[in-house]
Amino acid sequence: MQIRDATLSTVREIKQLIIFAMIWMLAALAGPLHAQSVSTQFVPFQNFVISTAAASSADYVSRPDSRVLDAAAFEQMRQHILSMYQGIQVVHSFVEDSQYFDCVPVAQQPTARFLGITDIDSKPPVDPGSSDQEPAAASESRPPDAFDNFGNSVHCETNTIPMARITLDEVTRFRTLNDFFRADGIGEDVEGDGSLPPAADNGHRYARERQTVDNRGGQSALSLWDPPVGDGDKFSLSQHWYAGGEGDDTQTVEGGWIKYPKFPDYFGEHSSLFVFWTANNYGHNGTVPMVGCYNLKCMPGFMQTNDTWKLGGKFDEYSVKGGKQHWFYMEWRLYTGLTKENGWWLRVKKDTSGAEWTWIGYYPIEVFNGGKLATVAQRITYGGETLSKELKDWPVMGSGELPEKGWKWAAYHSNILYRDTDGKLQTPTLPDTRVDNCYKLGTPAVDNAVWGKYFFFGGPGGANCAR
Repeated sequence: MQIRDATLSTVREIKQLIIFAMIWMLAALAGPLHAQSVSTQFVPFQNFVISTAAASSADYVSRPDSRVLDAAAFEQMRQHILSMYQGIQVVHSFVEDSQYFDCVPVAQQPTARFLGITDIDSKPPVDPGSSDQEPAAASESRPPDAFDNFGNSVHCETNTIPMARITLDEVTRFRTLNDFFRADGIGEDVEGDGSLPPAADNGHRYARERQTVDNRGGQSALSLWDPPVGDGDKFSLSQHWYAGGEGDDTQTVEGGWIKYPKFPDYFGEHSSLFVFWTANNYGHNGTVPMVGCYNLKCMPGFMQTNDTWKLGGKFDEYSVKGGKQHWFYMEWRLYTGLTKENGWWLRVKKDTSGAEWTWIGYYPIEVFNGGKLATVAQRITYGGETLSKELKDWPVMGSGELPEKGWKWAAYHSNILYRDTDGKLQTPTLPDTRVDNCYKLGTPAVDNAVWGKYFFFGGPGGANCAR
């Protein structure tokens, strides 16, 4: 594969550097220059790194929008950002949906550097241990070029990946680096032994279906919505969970779409594609740091191999109630026994006619430190989740409509399958359901000749969401 000509973007970055240098001198007279301000100026990657290296806790701890605990927590955040970008030579950058994306060479992304991975394939080789060996998907056609408001192409060059920029503005909206990694509260909705969480309310509500079965991943079609979440610290999501281990040893890989408008520089302004992992139960025991994070926010973590899909980036279109519907297929698949690229691979497929599966990347097996997900997952879960940290006025889940409204109105997971320990696709039974007040499940999951195993879920949320 050949890298596309980046001459024009290089010229633009040189011009932007000159403009930024003038703005920097003026800002020095007026006060500290923060890491990025999409609305007023474009911040080239090199200048972002320089300003991060020079930042002081005094510039951030006292800011009205800062939640950082103290100067020590700030310094940990600053050092994390600098380590994530050490040695990276960005090809070009752009702004989309209130976020900066930097086009990073595949082999320079944080996890590749941390684990010393240099020979990187764009998709997994054929798994010699799988009984379901399918042909490799065709390469995804590149979309027509488009540009942001600053004239930068919003598509990355071949052999690079779009990496959402991690800034001090973003990270200091959290108390600690641990809180940033888990966005202040994601978590599997049961204890490792299958029991309910402690009685103390953590603000999460669910409508999901689960099965306990040894597996190597699974797939479904997720209906795609951009729900009105409202103000406050709230999110709404639809996703897969693949989990193994118990208690503090719980490990997961997760993914789907999330709407979290309080953090537009983390998740964008609209529902966005996300992945998440933890190797130590989200760090919930409080005695050790969180091991895991969303998207490409930590290292080691996810290894992206695709130059088109943006983790944390918006989708092209969303479903309309009673109108045109959109969805995407997602599959997680554990590969082991390979000469390289062992791990949990993610692939997706758009809802358009003739669309092919596209491999996005993978979690290397090493990130699970010999834990359960290094060999097998034990639970599969599909459904929706919401959060209201204020413990009031929970947001809509899915489309906001109840399951009985059905097609063109309610959210769903369809064509649900999992891979057994031989890698063969199986239809689940999903006998373990959970639904909290304000939401509903179209239970039990049913079979259909076209939709396979599926269920509708969701609801309007509101104030009366006590369990």
